[in-house]
Amino acid sequence: MKPFVEEGVHPQIIMRNVRNAGRLGVEKVKELSIPFDTTTPEGKEMLLKTASTALNSKLISSHKDLFAPMVVKAVQALDDGGNLDDLMSLIAIKQIPGGDVRQSFLVNGVAFKKTFSYAGFEQMTKKFKDPKVLLLNVELELKSEKENAEVRITDPEQYQSIVDAEWQVIYNKLDACVSCGANIVLSKLPIGDLATQYFADRGMFCAGRVEDGDIKRVAKAT
Repeated sequence: MKPFVEEGVHPQIIMRNVRNAGRLGVEKVKELSIPFDTTTPEGKEMLLKTASTALNSKLISSHKDLFAPMVVKAVQALDDGGNLDDLMSLIAIKQIPGGDVRQSFLVNGVAFKKTFSYAGFEQMTKKFKDPKVLLLNVELELKSEKENAEVRITDPEQYQSIVDAEWQVIYNKLDACVSCGANIVLSKLPIGDLATQYFADRGMFCAGRVEDGDIKRVAKAT
């Protein structure tokens, strides 16, 4: 590639030929490929061999007997659900400090790391059957005013009305979350201690600062 750039070949010509080379490469691979029925024992064995071969160059190559079946099960689960095209976004690897590599396991569902929690988290229900999940991109906490915020009042009672309005805004959001019938509330943005206790009192579970990828996987799974 570098010689073409140095010779002044136009970038569009280079990219067009790179795409053509990629297309020809894919066609050649398909021509050389041998089809396998992955539902048969022979097909499953070939999938395991393929996964093990791919792991040979990785740091976990000595543990491929554990990870190869794990990879195959994850991919087959997506294939059964018709979501194989979204492979890269729907399969995630979560790294937890401590423990041993042999303690790794496959979660047939959606898992995300424990998020920052406030008081009241311990009181929350941790297990639901057929739950309704509400996914948000909204902050559910009272925010302190910025340094340059300024409110001018002529009557001390007006200050209390401003404070009450702020509380009413957050309570309106919380009431909307409850009234929609959700059991679990997940948000990409923070969920404060007020909201945590509010949901705990109503037998709900919530988590804030959930990673964007995890939110999208939950949306896809539900």
